[in-house]
Amino acid sequence: MSDAKREAHIRRLEEENRELKVAVEELTILNDISMAISAAWSLEDIMELIVRKCIKHFKAEQGSVMLHDPDQEQDDFHTMIRRADNSDDVLPYRLGMQLRGWMLKYQKSLLINDLGADPRFKMVLEKGEPIHSVLSAPLLYKGRMLGSLNVFNKRSETGFTEPEKRLLAIIATESAQVIENARLYEEAQALSLIQKEMKLAYKIQMGLLPQEAPDIAGYDIWGRSIPAKAVGGDYYDFVRINDDRVGICLGDVSGKGMPAALLMANVHATLRGQILQGLCPGDCLERSNDHLVPSMDPGRFVTLFYAALDGSTGEVCYANAGHNYPFVFKPGKEATRLGGGGVALGCMKGTCYTEGRLTMAPGDILLLYSDGITEAVDKNENLFGEERLAEVVTGNREATAEHLIEKIVEAVRLHSDESAQMDDMTAVVVRRG
Repeated sequence: MSDAKREAHIRRLEEENRELKVAVEELTILNDISMAISAAWSLEDIMELIVRKCIKHFKAEQGSVMLHDPDQEQDDFHTMIRRADNSDDVLPYRLGMQLRGWMLKYQKSLLINDLGADPRFKMVLEKGEPIHSVLSAPLLYKGRMLGSLNVFNKRSETGFTEPEKRLLAIIATESAQVIENARLYEEAQALSLIQKEMKLAYKIQMGLLPQEAPDIAGYDIWGRSIPAKAVGGDYYDFVRINDDRVGICLGDVSGKGMPAALLMANVHATLRGQILQGLCPGDCLERSNDHLVPSMDPGRFVTLFYAALDGSTGEVCYANAGHNYPFVFKPGKEATRLGGGGVALGCMKGTCYTEGRLTMAPGDILLLYSDGITEAVDKNENLFGEERLAEVVTGNREATAEHLIEKIVEAVRLHSDESAQMDDMTAVVVRRG
């Protein structure tokens, strides 16, 4: 073999050795990341591990994972994990924004070794910026952009290379699925915790509602509340004032879900405190309102109807804070409404509430309800309405109070058919025998 052939053979072997060494290094970092990820659980741990391995392998000064936030209306990333050898090295805000925009638009790997001279980013840099080289790859999963994996400032004069660009793209591709799976797992865990908390909140809320109806000779009284979500903002209560008198109320807190449920609990405690002082209905609402206003956010309010029933005489003294007017049904007569009242609780201090009086005779029915009943809709957006509600009561006026409420709920659900319940449904029936 001639000297020229021998030298060519040696050069070829050296090149193959270099390529083999690079391949081994690439496989090593991919294996290291894969093994480490398999032992990590949290999304943050996984991303930090990926960034740390990339900084070490690519001999960079710092690195980051920027993830797209699915809760943001606009396409944007936020930096989830960032590591730097020097705490003074900070990715400039404008450069970060520009890099995010470029990644969202092109969704491909990016290699820049002279950032100051690159026309795409030159305008966002200021003199003395710490970033001079960038290697970035998109995190793509099933055609969806999750974010980007980035390393900055190569610790060598040669800068980042095309093989490194290809390797970072491979790491980003492998990491995207792992990051997405970890994110979904954490979301599932968070949802499971929320569901457990909501179940507990539902149990607590149901415990605030009356566990039994008041026992007053000659009267049949019943109430029921069905929240639209796990917890709701409707409530009703029966409060024994003395042997003959009982307080009856039904309220509707603005909004739904946990915020409404928390406010409902506050209203429940506040009103009970006033009722047990023996105050008349108007004063109960006035004082409850003054207690609630300072603790309620703007835009929040509570509609409430409160009545004090004297079982010995059948007299009902009542006051209304912006709630639906209750129905009164008398044998052989059309249903009437208990009008009057004042504005909802929580709107302004110093509100006065006028009182009304009613005497219930044998056979009379008093119906309190929330707008979740009358405003229930069918698939064509037709309201259940007050007329249908009155017809249900009139057609079942001989039923017990409990059975009458069941008939109302059944009629609302039949009207709504398969439409989802949009609001809490609550009703109280007072029937004098």
